[in-house]
Amino acid sequence: MSFDLGLGLGLPSGGGPDNESYDVIIIGGGPAGSSAAIYTARADLRTLVIDKGLTAGALGITSKISNYPGVPGPISGAELAKTIREQAKSFGAEFVTDKIVDADILGETKILTGGTGTYQAKAVVLATGSMGRVNVVPGEDEYLGRGVSYCATCDGAFFRNQPVAVVGNNDEALEEALFLTKFTDNVNLIVPTPHFKASPELVARAETSPAIKPYMGVRLKEIVGNGVVQGVRIHPRGGKETILPVNGAFIYLQGAKPIVDYLGGRVETTPDGCLTVDGDMQTSVPGVFAVGDLLCSHIKQAVIAAADGVLAALGVDKYINGRDKFRQDWS
Repeated sequence: MSFDLGLGLGLPSGGGPDNESYDVIIIGGGPAGSSAAIYTARADLRTLVIDKGLTAGALGITSKISNYPGVPGPISGAELAKTIREQAKSFGAEFVTDKIVDADILGETKILTGGTGTYQAKAVVLATGSMGRVNVVPGEDEYLGRGVSYCATCDGAFFRNQPVAVVGNNDEALEEALFLTKFTDNVNLIVPTPHFKASPELVARAETSPAIKPYMGVRLKEIVGNGVVQGVRIHPRGGKETILPVNGAFIYLQGAKPIVDYLGGRVETTPDGCLTVDGDMQTSVPGVFAVGDLLCSHIKQAVIAAADGVLAALGVDKYINGRDKFRQDWS
């Protein structure tokens, strides 16, 4: 059995504005990406934000924030992220839930491929943050593309009527688990924490789905198989390790590494995998900007990431309209 990881072959392209063109596409809907969207939308640039879910990023899983200027706290990170997004939407920015798996960004037109659609824009803002993983579980690399996947919307159709495991506790994990119920009624949701760290709406849908079986407070120890995935070794808290028979393992665990894998090495990075930018937040690729924790250059605070987003938005406006200077926005 073979799998075409990330290309989404065999899957319909619903869920996204397939091949629709925008002035700017922002990958990531955290404080940096959503703040950029506020300013690009206000500048009358047709703006699309592509995001994996409200709690997929660092801000979304933060339980309490009390120091964001102008927002009386305490407030949850998910609530703050939603507030910024709603402001961006009020100016005309569009949001879509998807995961970008490839970015053809070297040409004048930037073409992004997601699990549910293809997107085009004149400029791109990278705001995917730094929650990528450095350490993988045994068997993860060995079976990548042979049962291990990081994108259910890309590869779910390969597992029709087969048992699968989804590992994670955030919006992205639950969205992908729910998506897999289109193809199988045997979705084992491995949650490493005693409670979900996802939006209440998604938690309710997952908990009431007859096709999803949650395993709370369970660690993924190993992915086992023989040529292809045949099971996952799990360890419940206070219990004994056991092997859960599955044919697919969809992993949505988080770490602290800049998430740049979808760029395919097309943008220059530091030895640590961080992106470098100029004063306009533009990367080594013209028309491609980077913000927030991708830069690894400052304290990880939402307000600083938001400021990065604003600078990138002004840079995008300059790039698209050929301006030498920023336009003032006093109104």
